[in-house]
Amino acid sequence: MTAAYIVEAVRTAGGRRGGRLAGVHPVDLAAKSLDAVMERSGLDPKAVDDVIMGCVSQGGEQAMQVGRNAVLATKHLGESTPAVTIDRQCGSSQQAIQFAAQAVMSGTQDVVIASGVESMSRVPMGSTAMFHMKEGLGNYKSPGLEKKYPGIQWSQFMGAEMIAEKHGFSKEQIDSFALGSHAKAIKATEAGLFKDEIVAVEIETPEGTEMHIVDEGIRFDATLESISGVKLLSPDGKITAASASQICDGSSAVLVVSEEMLKTHGLTPLARIHNLTVTAGDPVIMLEEPLFATDRALERAGMKIDDIDLYEVNEAFAPVPMAWLKHTGADPEKLNVNGGAIALGHPLGASGTKLMATMVHALRARGKKYGLQTMCEGGGVANVTIIEAL
Repeated sequence: MTAAYIVEAVRTAGGRRGGRLAGVHPVDLAAKSLDAVMERSGLDPKAVDDVIMGCVSQGGEQAMQVGRNAVLATKHLGESTPAVTIDRQCGSSQQAIQFAAQAVMSGTQDVVIASGVESMSRVPMGSTAMFHMKEGLGNYKSPGLEKKYPGIQWSQFMGAEMIAEKHGFSKEQIDSFALGSHAKAIKATEAGLFKDEIVAVEIETPEGTEMHIVDEGIRFDATLESISGVKLLSPDGKITAASASQICDGSSAVLVVSEEMLKTHGLTPLARIHNLTVTAGDPVIMLEEPLFATDRALERAGMKIDDIDLYEVNEAFAPVPMAWLKHTGADPEKLNVNGGAIALGHPLGASGTKLMATMVHALRARGKKYGLQTMCEGGGVANVTIIEAL
């Protein structure tokens, strides 16, 4: 079977809701990352077989096939480049990577850009469902689903609270994990560790035109006291907005190619894709599936958790990576070494390729070999991707 290689992996710096990227249309935001992988690789646009773009809220400005619209908005791709938009909830662009790799590994395509975009400022989370419900246009929960899951309202927040309770995490432990995310992100930012992965985005501010290159969600003044003082999301719960991922605007992209294309176009690979896994489980607790997906991925890869040098486990809510660490016995020093979504933001459909960009560059900067990426996804699904840095 043909191997699949990552040649470029980029992301925009995150923007807070209503913040520095809120003035950028998501189609144009997505085009920034697509153009960046083309510019950095120097690849002939005619060589690109497909663009697969993850996006969760496919309505409003992200409707009408946002992936194709983003391609048409680029400087380097054009009308002859096909694209498709996919939704696997928070794992949408991680699934885009896996679809891209599968296409290359099967020999059906040679060059595929996996990508993602989400402007959570301009297309609010959940708006695609809530708008139709408010307009009397129906509910996504069918009579068949209601019969099978009576009275259950799917809630990632409640799933996170269930995980915290199931695994016995205290609020103090959860808040400490959240503080750690900011501390690692601050250290990485100040050391310039994100410079190779971040794509600059030109924005307009009251002071004039600027380049957005620093993740806006990082709280450089965060303390355990300030995090602990944030109001609980549920009176009887343990989670606050400070221990959940930040609503975020952003885009990201990963260029995946075959070995033949490396030689044909003189490309230098950053990593080889080693394993692709996706599993599904309990849709009510919902966010716990990365634990079991990791077990399966390691078994299929013939590896143990200690064989992995770095882990990227999406910080949708602090209890998710905390439970993952507890379940796998992984070394916490290898987890989200440059911070996670609690500090850097979680732009839904863009997070999969965003995390991959961070992991690829972190492995290479540290001279490490294997990286494992996973994230919880709506409906109780989880993707796991294992890569080998080159």
